[in-house]
Amino acid sequence: MKPYGNQVNFKKKVSYESKKNSKKISILNIKLIHQIFDTINISLLVLIFTLFFLSFDSQRKWSNTYKTLSETRSINNNLIDYIAKIEEFYISELESLNIYRKTKPEDLIYLDKLAEKKESLFKKNLSTFIKGFSDSKYQRGY
Repeated sequence: MKPYGNQVNFKKKVSYESKKNSKKISILNIKLIHQIFDTINISLLVLIFTLFFLSFDSQRKWSNTYKTLSETRSINNNLIDYIAKIEEFYISELESLNIYRKTKPEDLIYLDKLAEKKESLFKKNLSTFIKGFSDSKYQRGY
């Protein structure tokens, strides 16, 4: 025992066999610890990739849902516009009903039906062709 300052150092004699056994145990412990950490790391990687693909899939589904909702919203906005126009038309029609008075048979004037003039197709095409020349629609030359 050598005193060094206030400290006292004890030398412990360890046999070669006990050193060898402790090295074996420590190597086995280190291998076991490494194996445990490797298993944990691989499990974490598998978990991370699984969650990544699940989140990627759910993001794709949400994007499709959002796109469908946006299309539905635009259709609804168009329907609201159409409904507003229809309501405006019906309100104007209802208001116009009060303006017009109902007629009686004495108020009606009966006209004789006029006979329609039938024009031949050749004469009609010839007249449009002559009008085209007079309007310079059909030009000669370059």
